[in-house]
Order: sequence, then structure tokens, then C-alpha cells
Amino acid sequence: MTPTPLEHRIKARIRLDGPMPVFDYMGVCLADPELGYYMAREPFGKGGDFVTAPEVSQMFGEVIGAFLVEAWERLGRPAPFHLVEFGPGRGTLMADVLRVAKRQPAFVAAARLGLVETSPRLRAKQATTLAGGPLAPTWYGAAEEIPPGPLLAVANEFFDALPIRQFQRDHGAWRERVVGLDAEGRLAFGLGPTALPESGLSQRLGAAVEGAIVEVSPVGVAIMTGLARRIAGAGGLLLTIDYGYSGPAFGDTFQAVRSHTPVDVLERPGEADLTAHVDFTALAVAAARAGAAVHGPVEQGDFLLALGLAERAGRLGADKDEATRADIVAQVERLAGPEEMGSLFKVLAVTLPGLALPGLPPSRTHSEVPHP
Repeated sequence: MTPTPLEHRIKARIRLDGPMPVFDYMGVCLADPELGYYMAREPFGKGGDFVTAPEVSQMFGEVIGAFLVEAWERLGRPAPFHLVEFGPGRGTLMADVLRVAKRQPAFVAAARLGLVETSPRLRAKQATTLAGGPLAPTWYGAAEEIPPGPLLAVANEFFDALPIRQFQRDHGAWRERVVGLDAEGRLAFGLGPTALPESGLSQRLGAAVEGAIVEVSPVGVAIMTGLARRIAGAGGLLLTIDYGYSGPAFGDTFQAVRSHTPVDVLERPGEADLTAHVDFTALAVAAARAGAAVHGPVEQGDFLLALGLAERAGRLGADKDEATRADIVAQVERLAGPEEMGSLFKVLAVTLPGLALPGLPPSRTHSEVPHP
């Protein structure tokens, strides 16, 4: 099989500089300015590589939109505020959010729409999707570019696409997992010289079996820390929805998908979506340490059903034919069913301490969040 252009580039870099950490490999594959997956591919929808919740059904975005309007009310109706989505895909989620938000004109009048997106190609698609809507978006390359003020932000399947570092237990040490070349010149995993210092290891890590893998997301933790610090100071909310787990945990969750099918993460770089499961405990600890409060995580199915997903489905299908109603039921099952996205996906909210939110448990502060 002919190597991809990005594969040629990665192999040349390895030959010149030596094996690269998984963190660097994932970052290059997804975000290389010319050949990176999100810069050159159409990932979303049935014709792409994967389907996100907003693409499954309009009901997902509508429920999130109603949640955000209610949260804005409970925050004291700040005006103006920044309504921001991180990793907005094709703009489908925000379009559905705004359709619901229009029912509360004061919310729309106070909102300043922002989209955090680095891909010029996806920015163009988002502009098309949101054209004619009630708010014109401003694009940002990073969270730090968002102007000061209260923030209502959504990050749906955002943190899973941030590069991770992997460390593997090897003869009593935790050595960083790297991507190099095997004897035939093919991309292959190996272990680099970088190791976690023994002084910083928890008892859990020290007792791990040989070959165990632990993952950390330094970029994800840094972004969460910055946003939580901002919310603690200026007020607002961050709603994070992603597939993941409550850590700490061992295991290799680094994965690739192409054309809705799992593939080898080292196969055809730049042509597959690379992700890793999100450690929600690490995000919660980061937010709490930054002075914010956290709600959850809870399972996506529980969250959506508590917010009225089933009732919304009933209204949507009330005057439809049998086939359409069956399709709506299937969409609810996909979003909330325990064997579908309902259990795998988790929801975590970050706010000021003491704020009650629909569909989520009471907030926890730094002293109440378990630190692994």
C-alpha cells in the first residue's frame, strides 16, 4: 500500500530526529497545517468517518440549547456574555442551540457567538451552516483569544481529540510510548528514554503490572484549568460532553476510525480520526484546583433524559408517519441507550460554586473532589 503524503513526512522526521512521542504523532496526524486530518478531510456524517451526537438528531442540540438558556437564567442573565463552542464540527450543534435560544430574545440579544476552530476548511462549513441565523460567529484559534466577560461554553467531543501522552510500565519504570520505525521501515510503537519520576508516582501507579499503560492529557488539563479559572473569576459555565471514564485507570484507549470502522492508529496517517478516551476525573480535579466547582460527571443518557429528551421526541413525532416516528425512537436510543452513546459518553459541567443546574448533581468544590 502506497504511504500517505503525511506518512512520508512523519517517517522523514523520525529518521532525522528519532522516534516521536505518541503526543507528537497524534498532534501531527490531526493538525498538520497542510496534511492533517482536520485540515484536509471531511470527518463528519454518514459520508465521513464518524457521526457525532448533533449529527444523530436535532434533538441533541435542542436539549442542549434549552439547558444553556436555563443556565443563563440561573446565572442572573449576564449581558453581554460569550456563547462559545469548542470544536464545532460543521456547526450543526450550534445551529440547533440557536434555534431553541431564539425563543428567549433576551438571551440572543446578550450573546456574543464565538467558535474555537483551527481548521480553515471547517470554519467555512460552519459559516455556511450558521448563515442566516440569529447570531454571526467570531472565530478563535484558542480559548485565550476569547474576549473577557461571562462565558457559556460547550465542548462536545472536543477533549477526546487533544493529543495524549502514554507511559508504559517497563521493568519497574514508566517509560514514554513513542512511534518509530521497525526493521522494514514501517511505523511501529516503542518505548523512549523519558520516564515518569518515581517521586511523583502514586501508590496505584507503583503497584501496576508489567506492560500496563497510563494516559495523560496535558493539553486537556491546561485548557480546562484556563477555562475554570476564567469562570471562577468572571462567571459562566462550561458543559463538556465526551466519551470517557472516571479515572484513574490503566489501558490503551488511543484509537483510529476511518469510514465508521476502527483501524490501526499507525495506518495511513492523516486519513483517519485519532482520539483517546477522556479522563473526567483529571478534568474535574483541574477545574476544582482552579477555583471553580464541578457537576458530575454523569452519563449522557441520564442527562438528556432528565432534560426532557423523551418528551421532545414525543412532540417531534406526534404528527409524523409510523416510519418517521420509528426513526425518532431510534435516535433517542442512539443518544441515550445504555448500549449506545448513553453510557459511554459522560457530561461534566464547570461553574461557580453553589449554582444548581438541571439534569446535573450539586456542585463540588476543591475539597469535595477526590484527588487520585
